[in-house]
Amino acid sequence: MNPLLSASVSAASLENTRQLSRHLSRDVVEHSENYRVLTGDRPTGALHLGHYFGSLAERVRLQDLGVEVVVVIADYQVITDRGSAGDIQNQVYGLALDYLAAGLDPERSSIFTHSAVPALNQLMLPFLSLITEAELHRNPTVKAEAAASGQALSGLLLSYPVHQAADILFCKGNLVPVGKDNLPHVELTRTIARRFNERYGEVFPVPQALLTETPELPGLDGRKMSKSHRNSIPLRLSADETAELIRKTPTDSRRRISYDPQARPGVSALLDTAAVCLGISPQVLAEQIGDAGAGRLKQLATEAVNERFAPFRARRRLLAEDPGTVRQVLARGNAQANDQADCTLAQVRTAMGMDY
Repeated sequence: MNPLLSASVSAASLENTRQLSRHLSRDVVEHSENYRVLTGDRPTGALHLGHYFGSLAERVRLQDLGVEVVVVIADYQVITDRGSAGDIQNQVYGLALDYLAAGLDPERSSIFTHSAVPALNQLMLPFLSLITEAELHRNPTVKAEAAASGQALSGLLLSYPVHQAADILFCKGNLVPVGKDNLPHVELTRTIARRFNERYGEVFPVPQALLTETPELPGLDGRKMSKSHRNSIPLRLSADETAELIRKTPTDSRRRISYDPQARPGVSALLDTAAVCLGISPQVLAEQIGDAGAGRLKQLATEAVNERFAPFRARRRLLAEDPGTVRQVLARGNAQANDQADCTLAQVRTAMGMDY
């Protein structure tokens, strides 16, 4: 068993989820009208290639299939693990620009900010009553943050998984596209939905995880791609900025290019980056480059990224010329989310006998 999964998802459970996800993927294509997806991001910095291939492209695919896609910009969650929100407004606007440039259509999908929907946060109180402190401490995200910080957890960070559950359930989301590391969050949401329904009556669907099989794209140094590691290629970079970033990527002195993430992290990360943009495997790409060396690899990686994201960057520049566009999209999404949250909260209060 993978030790990273042992505390949260067993190998057997992961395989069962994969099988169910394959069935769900087929059913989504045939019956897209039966599904509502909730997904989103914390506005903590620029989105990068890992975000695009790991989640953005999948959201657009589901939208284009006819699935109702609801995207939350989780601005309140920025302060779960930091002292202040920073330049939150520009981060939120930048995130929304990335969504629109990637192909999310506000006529078919909604984008809203967490802090603009008060009724969503009211759901936290009954949800917290359904979960024990021990269950919160067992969540992998909470455990990892506690181990990394060495400090007492804030109440907000400890309840972070319940925030995510409220995000999913307020809009009656029944499908959650995630990587395997986030399966415990979906399982906790399922637990909350089941316990609420058992205690008060059927109000919430029990959401299913749609496991995305997109390989994790490493950062340029071979480590996990992360804003904090500064090893990513932000989507909003210009072609020249991308070229400069890739040019500075450390490789090694061996002339022949080969794919070996452990022994050659820099070379392999560039192969991964170019390959995912070109739609081929990094091993095949390494064979094609052969003895042409790291210079040719960097040139090819630069061309692959810039060609793949040229349309994205052009759309983003055009959208950024009119700041009112993003504000209108968020205002519309916030209004839709408030209507849905008010409706769901009214159902919850009725179920609990609190509709005075």
